[in-house]
Amino acid sequence: MFRLRKTKETDGWRAVTFQAGEIRAAHVCRPAGTAPVVAMVAFEADQDNAPAEALARLARNWQGQRHAFTTALHAADYHFLPVDAPNVPATELKSAIAWTVASMIDINKEENTIDVLSIPHGKDSAQRVRGMYAVVARTELANDYHRRFQAARLTLKAIDIPEMAQRNLAALLETEGHAVGLISFDAGGSLLTITSGGELCLARRLDLTAAQMGHPDPAVRAGHHERVALEIQRSLDHFNRQFTWTTVSLLAVAPFGDNDGGLVAFLADNLETRVEPFLLDKVLDISRAPELKDPSAQHRFLLPLGLALRHEEKAL
Repeated sequence: MFRLRKTKETDGWRAVTFQAGEIRAAHVCRPAGTAPVVAMVAFEADQDNAPAEALARLARNWQGQRHAFTTALHAADYHFLPVDAPNVPATELKSAIAWTVASMIDINKEENTIDVLSIPHGKDSAQRVRGMYAVVARTELANDYHRRFQAARLTLKAIDIPEMAQRNLAALLETEGHAVGLISFDAGGSLLTITSGGELCLARRLDLTAAQMGHPDPAVRAGHHERVALEIQRSLDHFNRQFTWTTVSLLAVAPFGDNDGGLVAFLADNLETRVEPFLLDKVLDISRAPELKDPSAQHRFLLPLGLALRHEEKAL
């Protein structure tokens, strides 16, 4: 998304996230012809709400200056908006999108950074208007992230969003010609994405949390499971209407603890789409980070691992 400077990455990305009072980090390499390798995962508590200092402690033994770093904005810190691509030259695209966004939400264009990504469409698609997503965030917030890394003597080279991190993870499950859905849960809610050809087609946030999915009361838990199944089905129906050139062959459920409360089985019984748990060790080489065999650790590092799978976006 928000690329801060050009560089040639030869040994993968290191991603750092600021989540739930912790600094979490992951380093992923992409050797040719084999599964991506998780070179490292690590965390540091940020009990004093001093992220720059906690990051510096975590990075002290990293030799991190040799690596390309990325991080992610929090969901509340940006707008993720579907827009129609304006009929303008590529050099004028972001400027034109800025005017479109300003007509949709109340922002000061001078104080915000806007990036865009294309929504894929079929090769034989007859749609005349190309769909896009606009990502809008305050420029000062991006500068604050940059200062955190600078204080830790690390160079931040890109700022991304969770939707793209989840896109990176889902792409590992894709089969040619088919789309993949992936849903993840945390303390703040859930994120459903659908990808095809390694590109993000649809992203939707739901106010259903990991705690609700594993609620100790079976009756309460069942109600939450029914609701999430309904919302997923609505999203799949919408996708099928909009993306007639492909189909969702799999819905994967990301780990959100040691026990999913039966959610995967419930969804498998109530959705026509095939449903499976998303297990990191099936798509990543975690031999150098064996702690990721634990579903709780997989949940904890899901976002930084997705970010560290970053690859450069296609030119628009």
